[in-house]
Amino acid sequence: MMSSLIRNTSRILTGLVFVFSGFVKGVDPLGTAYRIEDYFIAYQANWALGLSLPLAILLCAVEFGVGMALLANVRMKLTSWVLLLMMSFFTLLTFYDAIYEPVPDCGCFGDAIKMTNWQTFYKNILLIIFAIIVFVNRKKFNSLFSKPVQTVLVALFLLLFGYFSLYNYRHLPMIDFRAWKVGNQLNPEGEVETRVYLTYQNKETGETKEYLSPNYPWNDSIWLSQWEFVDQRTETLGDLPQHGLFAEDTAGNDMTDIVLHSPHLFVFVSPDLTAVSDAQLNEVDAIVEQLQENGYTALWLTASLPMDVEGLSAKHPSLAEVYYADETVLKTIVRANPGLVLIDHGKVLGKWHYNDFPQGESLLKILLGLNN
Repeated sequence: MMSSLIRNTSRILTGLVFVFSGFVKGVDPLGTAYRIEDYFIAYQANWALGLSLPLAILLCAVEFGVGMALLANVRMKLTSWVLLLMMSFFTLLTFYDAIYEPVPDCGCFGDAIKMTNWQTFYKNILLIIFAIIVFVNRKKFNSLFSKPVQTVLVALFLLLFGYFSLYNYRHLPMIDFRAWKVGNQLNPEGEVETRVYLTYQNKETGETKEYLSPNYPWNDSIWLSQWEFVDQRTETLGDLPQHGLFAEDTAGNDMTDIVLHSPHLFVFVSPDLTAVSDAQLNEVDAIVEQLQENGYTALWLTASLPMDVEGLSAKHPSLAEVYYADETVLKTIVRANPGLVLIDHGKVLGKWHYNDFPQGESLLKILLGLNN
């Protein structure tokens, strides 16, 4: 009885973790692909970068499929082998990550739950114990379904979740775990104040005193001859913004406030404008023209070089106002190249993949909603 309880508990707990892990990564396959790219770069396998997205979708589908097979108690001999092999590989990989930190975050739970490399490794140690229990007892699990039905169920788990991930890639993640999700306020509610405290030590007595800068006798020559600077600390009051955005124009001027404090601003985001097709840019031109006719402003954020933007702006009037930002931040803002974000005084009102850009009547409905 106890043996049955242990093996079924191990099966169910491992299945729940695999289903959750596969889902939170599969709902954002492009984000998972970025993590895989980090590994390829860290291990100097740049030749494999083009495989990142297919591998991301495959990995998420297999992980979700293994989890569902464990929960449904189907094809347990095959499932236990796949489970043990996956856990062995990822336990070794995360052990190496924890020691040498080739990547700062393995992304085992996507953006839903952030874990350090050591936390991930400890989690995998626990899971591999469960995996070994399941593997050792693989012949003792009895399914309610016949073997052909079990095979069909496993195939459905894989195919349906693979389609689910592909759908989220071709549009936007159905669930957004990042700071730029719709409804979030990117600007802190209160003013952020930073205080700097300076510590000075008496040269003769060793006594230390802490002063709030600049409230210390910096212009007292006698005091300065007796005291010397030894340390400083900073204290931040208020909530720091989590958006991570720093936008600048071609002259290097900080334009972040324009993006985050303007009313009803339509921001087209492209980590790489050179990868955007002429057809897509023509579509954006038409959208921007419609926006301007209705009194709304649009601009671009990109990580492309200004010289590349200049070559495109001659043909595409929508590129008249372009600001430059970090590529990683832009990939975090919206999982599309290009994507569209509607921001009102720092609040994200809407996000669209380029396959779903609002145009014509659909755009007018959005604009009418902004006026109400």
